[in-house]
Amino acid sequence: MTVGCDHVSEALARHGLILRGGFNFVDCEDAPVDPRNVPAKSALLVGQAGAAPWPHFQQWRERQARDITNPLDSWAREVIGAVAQGCGARAVSPSDRPYLPFQQWAMRAEGLKPSPLGILMHPQYGLWHAYRGALLFEDEISVPEPHAAIHLCDTCVEKPCLKSCPVDAYSVDGFAHQACLAHVRGTDGAPCRAGGCLDRNACPYGAEYRYPADVQAFHMAAFAGV
Repeated sequence: MTVGCDHVSEALARHGLILRGGFNFVDCEDAPVDPRNVPAKSALLVGQAGAAPWPHFQQWRERQARDITNPLDSWAREVIGAVAQGCGARAVSPSDRPYLPFQQWAMRAEGLKPSPLGILMHPQYGLWHAYRGALLFEDEISVPEPHAAIHLCDTCVEKPCLKSCPVDAYSVDGFAHQACLAHVRGTDGAPCRAGGCLDRNACPYGAEYRYPADVQAFHMAAFAGV
């Protein structure tokens, strides 16, 4: 992937991160602007497959104050920001306000579709991947066309991801946020707190990229505030 900066992938790999495709904004789009009000011309998404960044994040976290807010987001901002500086780009995060359309960008960059859980289904990684940020360029760069990814959910008849949650948090009607929170925080939610979302873990795809239990517990604690 040519971005005019050959070390981008290598710089990300040192932190367990990968480039997740990219695209060029078209003239009619409301592209994000930088502090000088210059619109972006191209975007490269940065993310992870499996839990590859976890050891790097843990090493960084050991050097930080224990009460740091949103440590994973802070780590990703620091890492991706440094890479952006090195290749003449601007780093943005999914948690930036106002929110940027990261999921739509991801679908555009990699040709993915949402699973019944809302997480994008990847033909290799299954549900075990994430987007941690993006590099925005004010000049157009060369980006690959996304592949026409097979959407595994279309061929999954049993849909175990909609049958494993004790409180049916996910259904065709959407996500029952409050029911999920109440269960995870309650006495019966110990399996979810220790090993992650039961619906997500029930998905058979991308099992080799499944996050270890401690990583899932970290994300569940952040979600539920426990």
